[in-house]
Amino acid sequence: MNRNRIKKQANTSYQRKPFIDYLNQAKKQILKHLKHPISDLYHWLLIISWGKFLILTCLFYFLINIIFAVAYLTTNNGIANARAGSFSDAFFFSVQSLSTIGYGAMYPQTIYAQILVTCEVLVGLLLVAMMTGLMFARFAQPKARVLFSNVAVVCPFNGIPTLMLRVANQRDNRIIEARVKMSLLIDEVSPEGITLRRFYNLDLLRSESPSFRLSWLVMHPIDESSPLYQKDALFLAQCDTEILVILTGLDETFSSTIHSRYLYKVKNILWSMRFVDILYKSDQEKYHIDYEHFHDVIALDK
Repeated sequence: MNRNRIKKQANTSYQRKPFIDYLNQAKKQILKHLKHPISDLYHWLLIISWGKFLILTCLFYFLINIIFAVAYLTTNNGIANARAGSFSDAFFFSVQSLSTIGYGAMYPQTIYAQILVTCEVLVGLLLVAMMTGLMFARFAQPKARVLFSNVAVVCPFNGIPTLMLRVANQRDNRIIEARVKMSLLIDEVSPEGITLRRFYNLDLLRSESPSFRLSWLVMHPIDESSPLYQKDALFLAQCDTEILVILTGLDETFSSTIHSRYLYKVKNILWSMRFVDILYKSDQEKYHIDYEHFHDVIALDK
């Protein structure tokens, strides 16, 4: 009898363990997702999209008004001219108090209601200050409007196979002291059999521009010193190769450092192709870019 009871307890304990492990795993996943926004809330609010930011702002606004509306319902006729137990009257009175509109049709008539209004007005002032700061910070962030070509090409230049890609400044201003850095990301296996993701800096024919305004043809010669020397598309695909391009500079309008980056996969690197010409001069002797053909390439003449 005792043995059966012991076995039953053991089976019950064994069944509870997976359930407890599942709860612990779920708890870890929830904390993992919540850790980033809460630990760095200001940064998170700056980097999310405008749609998510506006939706979050509206939800927070309605939540604050709902909380105070529920609090006003506990005042027992503390709001003049409000229907007893009416959530809509309490909610709209909260909206008026939070925004300090105060139409005068409804007003607090007890000490408890006045204390709640005081707290809500204080919360409203803090929210307006914070939201104004967040909105300005999001609008004032200097961002580069740099256009990268959808593809990169490999074609001869001065008799040397050269990796080329194209960038353009989409604003009608200049990027001062612009710099371009190109890196090769490739999987390699060490002699010990350890797989590593390696970064190699690719030397460019011109990596700096004192004044970047129109377009820039970034070129890397594939010579004996290049990590791409004697590598074909099949080998690069097997090594999961990527080309990372980063452009930095000083925006002359904002006087702030800006940066932009782009990642090219092997499928985006075209061999024995070249870019079409897009730079032309107008009748006013000004250079312009034909953005309609910015990404176009043509095959090399054989």
